[in-house]
Amino acid sequence: MVTVEKTPGGLVVSVESDLSLITRIRYLTVSTLGHLLELWQYRELIRNLVVRDLKVRYRNSVLGILWSLFNPLLMMLVFTLVFTVMTRPYSVDKFPIFVLCAILPWNFFSAAVIGSIRSIIDNSALVNKVYFPREILTISVILAGLVNFLIALLVLFPLLFIFQISLTPWILFLPAIVVVQLLFTLGFGMLMATANVFYRDTQVIMEVLMLAWFFMTPIFYPFSILNNDYQLWEGVSIDISRWARILNPMASIIENYRTILYNGAPPEPYFFFRTFLTALGMFVVGLLVFRIYSRRFGEEV
Repeated sequence: MVTVEKTPGGLVVSVESDLSLITRIRYLTVSTLGHLLELWQYRELIRNLVVRDLKVRYRNSVLGILWSLFNPLLMMLVFTLVFTVMTRPYSVDKFPIFVLCAILPWNFFSAAVIGSIRSIIDNSALVNKVYFPREILTISVILAGLVNFLIALLVLFPLLFIFQISLTPWILFLPAIVVVQLLFTLGFGMLMATANVFYRDTQVIMEVLMLAWFFMTPIFYPFSILNNDYQLWEGVSIDISRWARILNPMASIIENYRTILYNGAPPEPYFFFRTFLTALGMFVVGLLVFRIYSRRFGEEV
């Protein structure tokens, strides 16, 4: 309801919203679904941008897209050398597979986030000249990273055979885990892309934070070595292992990959469902924040 009040200083217009919370949620849901439908209508543009990103990434490269295969293998060899030959801080059976199951999804996440941060800035000409949903720029960068990730996964399966790790029917959960990680990465990437439009040092800060995030995620060490009873002070303790799962979504996602690929076991239902809800929440928040601030992108870039 709109009211106009005459005061000595002039007219004052006020707007009172009598919409209920349920009505607002319904409107927000319908609006978001409509926007997702609009993104689907631009799927051909997304595909073209993904192909462009892949071509630019491997232009003038001798090995081309084969780097998607060699990069995780080299990292696996380095970690294996450091933690099984040079030092032995803990014992993990078939360590190369153990670490590769984590390196592959982490590389996808890290590269996608860092790439998405500059996705709007690097395409400022398109933002200012042509209308299309701006999310497409960030989505295309992340989907290009997904293509690299799926290609890199091809390295894992021959190594599973070499190390005599049998595939179980629980491998069928792999697409679901990939979707969960994709949702989380899309949401987080859109948040970072939005932040970088207004604060250009976002990329520098995130590069440092991603390094810290890497070490706080159980990639080259197992969850089991995390402290279950860390004493903050006398009489007060904290379960580091439990809170690492709760506060670090990538730790949960990587643990799910390890569970089905390395252990050949089913994901814990509660653990997996909670990770899915976290990823979905991140996606929704990232999409909404991006939509709200995308109207100002043309002024800022």
